[in-house]
Amino acid sequence: MGAHILWFDEYDDAHAPVVGGKCASLGAMTRVGLPVPMGFAVTTDGFMDSVTRNDVGRSVDAALGSLDVRDLDALTAAAEQARQAVMDSGPARAVEQSVRSAYAELNERTEHAEAPVAIRSSATAEDQPDASFAGQQDTYLWVRGADDVVHHVVRCWASLYTDRAIAYRAEQGYAHEQVAMCVGVQIMLTPKAAGVAFTIDPTNGDRSKVVIDAAWGLGESVVSGTVTPDNFVVDKVIFEIVKRTISAKEVECVLDHTADRVVQVALSPERSAEPCLTDAEVKAVARLARQAEKHFGRPQDVEWALSHGDDGEPAVSLLQSRPETVWSNRARVSVSSGIVSPMDGIVSTLLTPVRVRNPQ
Repeated sequence: MGAHILWFDEYDDAHAPVVGGKCASLGAMTRVGLPVPMGFAVTTDGFMDSVTRNDVGRSVDAALGSLDVRDLDALTAAAEQARQAVMDSGPARAVEQSVRSAYAELNERTEHAEAPVAIRSSATAEDQPDASFAGQQDTYLWVRGADDVVHHVVRCWASLYTDRAIAYRAEQGYAHEQVAMCVGVQIMLTPKAAGVAFTIDPTNGDRSKVVIDAAWGLGESVVSGTVTPDNFVVDKVIFEIVKRTISAKEVECVLDHTADRVVQVALSPERSAEPCLTDAEVKAVARLARQAEKHFGRPQDVEWALSHGDDGEPAVSLLQSRPETVWSNRARVSVSSGIVSPMDGIVSTLLTPVRVRNPQ
């Protein structure tokens, strides 16, 4: 399958330039033994080999070359033109064959006839330590069959040119022609609960905590903001839950087996008010998030999903880990800053690990 396909378990750091931020993190976590659902990346070589034919690149350049992203009507029209050029061209024949072969191998590895997969965008500008491009491109859930996998890979390529992605790149100073798209094809889970975990408190930058948002079913309801999730704060040192907020989660994203697609369903009042994670499950999520942080060497924003193994124990899978870009890029403030007397120093020591802030 050559340069068009890279399995997550074959990843090393040399592959980072051709797999984008999301697939790089999935590959890195897979290689160090963290629990990541099986999958492969359709590399940026596959994207470039496809969009450099049939004048696709020229059509995209013509649409975006002199675009003023502040003109919303012009932005919408240019984005549509660019996406349509990618969709009309489709994949190069060799790329399509590589994707079909890799999907067939995924079916064999997982003993599925037509494995359900998530098709996930992984642009080369995503998940940088200095800027998060999360949510700028598209992901497609519960895709089955080789034809649909190929089609949705192309849709992911086209989503490199959504209105929001074009505008955000312009705002961040990334040239459109210097950004390429890798696509992750990854086995879908049907979790009991899912969500996100920050290995730094996103409200105040406290690095001693893991903060978890969780809801029933697939994590899409949390990521999209459809529900107000349950919130848990875990101390990284003693791994005890120090705060919990249980919310009324009115809906969940689940698989509709009849229609073979992901749908949103209403929850009963009883289940809505019930915590979607037990204490043991909260701690299992927190420990894996902490392991991801240790591996990447900086605070992380982790997507996770929880099911139960045959032994009934919580089984957490990591779906993504990207650098936290708000608090972790700020200079750390010393707890003793602003001390002007010996007594101030004693007080600041007694207050540790509470951060002592200077008056604003």
